[in-house]
Amino acid sequence: MTTSAQRRPVVSLGSPLLIAAIVLVALNLRAPLVAVSPVVDAIRADLGVSAAVAGLLTSLPVLAFALASPPASWMIGRLGPERAMLVGLGVLGVGTVLRSSDGVAGALFGTVLIGAGITVGNIVMPVVIGRDFPHRSGALLGIYTATMNVGSMITLSLTVPIAAGVGWRIALCTWLVFAVAAVIVWQLATRRREESPQDLPDDGAGPARAPGRRLVPWLLLLAFGGQSFSYYGLTAWLPEILRDLRGLDAASAGTASSLFQILAVAGALVTPLVARRASLRLAFIPVAAGFLALPGGLLVAPGLWPVWCSLAGAAQGGGFTVIFAAVLAASRDATENRRTAAFVQGGGYLVGALGPWLVGAVHEAGSPPSWQGPLAVVLGALVVLAVAGWSAVTRLRTQ
Repeated sequence: MTTSAQRRPVVSLGSPLLIAAIVLVALNLRAPLVAVSPVVDAIRADLGVSAAVAGLLTSLPVLAFALASPPASWMIGRLGPERAMLVGLGVLGVGTVLRSSDGVAGALFGTVLIGAGITVGNIVMPVVIGRDFPHRSGALLGIYTATMNVGSMITLSLTVPIAAGVGWRIALCTWLVFAVAAVIVWQLATRRREESPQDLPDDGAGPARAPGRRLVPWLLLLAFGGQSFSYYGLTAWLPEILRDLRGLDAASAGTASSLFQILAVAGALVTPLVARRASLRLAFIPVAAGFLALPGGLLVAPGLWPVWCSLAGAAQGGGFTVIFAAVLAASRDATENRRTAAFVQGGGYLVGALGPWLVGAVHEAGSPPSWQGPLAVVLGALVVLAVAGWSAVTRLRTQ
């Protein structure tokens, strides 16, 4: 058991300022990645690269999420989440500038650095929310998740107009404003906290349990893997799926993709309310059902695509919130929370990185190519999400 002599005193943080810092950090955790999509043609033309190489600018960060999670978790344990988050934002900023520097190598290496910097935030945010807001963790996880999607929508909407005036390089660097603001407010919100740099303070529950030796973290890894695979697979291919299945033009197909992204904000905000008033198990049911509705609905009734895209959009926002609320519930202290979050994210994002590639490969393998096979693959991944997620949330009381 940890004794008082082993812990340093922790000074209470100003809650409103810390919440503002969490929101500003969240704006940085997806926006720099999706900003590439609207200007990818300009990037290809300027750098003289193929579509496959340009695709690495969006797929490499997801792989970085997986591979960088263990070292990021170690660094957070050594430095503490406050200082580690500043390091992560610094790496993200350097990567953003390097991505817009001259040359393909700089663009790719900068993209990897962006992914590594974001990985730190992916792990730090649930840890800080669970540690500093134990009675409001569900609501703040929802706000955090919703803000990531808001950041994505801002960059998707404004990168093209900015690039039209100043070029894609400066347009992508414009979003450094989010990182600078996050650094300033995060530093102000956390500068009074004093904690051991060796690890996060816990509640005296005993040595942290290894996540790989417990069932619930494995179930949550499978659930998050199913969610990540489906999200990234559908995000990459949904416009083309709808163009082929329904004959939609590019604008209409883009509207469908927007529904899938925008409704995530509603799902992220509503799901914690259901979990708080009822239970995490009850909150998980519409998440699983809503996400399953998209590939299942497109297979049996593609004409109702606006309904399926809306349901799945809300579900994918709610699913992220439920899974990491379950990570908090399955952890006895901040150290265990950090290790479990890294374990779940490392494995889950590794599976997620396969989504766009496997969905596209199954499509091209058809003779003639069709979307029934890829949609069945996504449906299978979501069944894994449903089964593993339900098994995890029903076991939380016994862990």
